[in-house]
Amino acid sequence: MNETMPFPAISDKPALESGTILAPKFNRDGLVTAVVTDHEDGTLLMVAHMNDEALALTLESGIAHFFSRSRQRIWKKGETSGNLQTVEEIRVDCDQDAVWLKVSVAGHQAACHTGRKSCFYRRIEKNEAAGRFALVFDDDTPRFNPRDVYETR
Repeated sequence: MNETMPFPAISDKPALESGTILAPKFNRDGLVTAVVTDHEDGTLLMVAHMNDEALALTLESGIAHFFSRSRQRIWKKGETSGNLQTVEEIRVDCDQDAVWLKVSVAGHQAACHTGRKSCFYRRIEKNEAAGRFALVFDDDTPRFNPRDVYETR
């Protein structure tokens, strides 16, 4: 845990749900779910995870940091792409096992590594003729070419 911002553990459910102490309930892997939306228009941009260090860095710096489960390290969102997420507001859910970040996105104003504004650029629809569900793309054209941003660095 980050020594400059320790998060207490609160086992008293009423205190956790109705109190004023930030006491994130990290799961057995030491993570909380982080939902990220656009501060201006409310678009759901992404869902990621934070450990205590990522949450502390986010609170201290005002820039979104997450924990990459695949790379097993802290990741400053936008550090490579230039699409830094400045935190405008953070909320915590009732039992403090999820956080909601409302952010302003710099650079190309894209949150997804595919170059799109949102990671949620497809919806699930039933294909009646085929009798199965399929993914349908929204009209969210990529705002940058990921090869230009990620492969040249």
